[in-house]
Amino acid sequence: MEKELIVSVCDLQKSFGDREILKGISFEIHRGDVTCIIGPSGSGKSTMIRCVNFLEHPTGGHIEYKGQDVMQAFKSLPQYRTKVGMVFQSFNLFNNMTVLENCTVGQVKVLGKPKDEAKATALKYLKHVGMDSYVNAKPHQLSGGQKQRVAIARALALEPEVLLMDEPTSALDPEMVGEVLRVIRDLAKEGFTMVIVTHEMAFARDVSSHVIFIDQGVIAEQGAPAELFGNPKNQRTRDFLSRFQNN
Repeated sequence: MEKELIVSVCDLQKSFGDREILKGISFEIHRGDVTCIIGPSGSGKSTMIRCVNFLEHPTGGHIEYKGQDVMQAFKSLPQYRTKVGMVFQSFNLFNNMTVLENCTVGQVKVLGKPKDEAKATALKYLKHVGMDSYVNAKPHQLSGGQKQRVAIARALALEPEVLLMDEPTSALDPEMVGEVLRVIRDLAKEGFTMVIVTHEMAFARDVSSHVIFIDQGVIAEQGAPAELFGNPKNQRTRDFLSRFQNN
């Protein structure tokens, strides 16, 4: 049975002034897929994922949500972002709010949920990521790994259909990377639909259902992880992966 198509990215282009960052990227996000985006630094990975969420506005191409252009399908971008959520590399928590408030504010303001219902949903997802005992803490009292787990819970509390993650472990100390990757692995096992920009190659190989290798603003290669990591067709992919082949 074919999985439901949620988001289509069609010929996505993005320039900053004269600098062309994305040169016609196309891919699809189906329900239950875990898509990992890999590639060298500066290849356009983060710009691409920010365009999917309209944190950067594409210069060309278009993005469809369930067959409709995003701009036609939603009255506002915040509404779209409740369906296609985002976890940032730098957490982006509200420093003046507690952990619980961080996870309820979007539900109340954007989804219009009653506060009690928003609190119950927030607690559910904070428990999910092992942060339910920190509900009254402020972000400055948390480690980087804890902040990122709260950021994941905040995104999940909006109950999006797709969760985008922009290098969720890159701002973390090495000993904190594992705790965040464990949470993401668990979400993958539970069938959450995710698109993850990552430098963690073993994680991408083991967790994803689909891998996209971006180089110099284009998709140089994409496919199932066993195929892309085990038998890359493109020389650039082979060069990039060569240092991970013995893992």
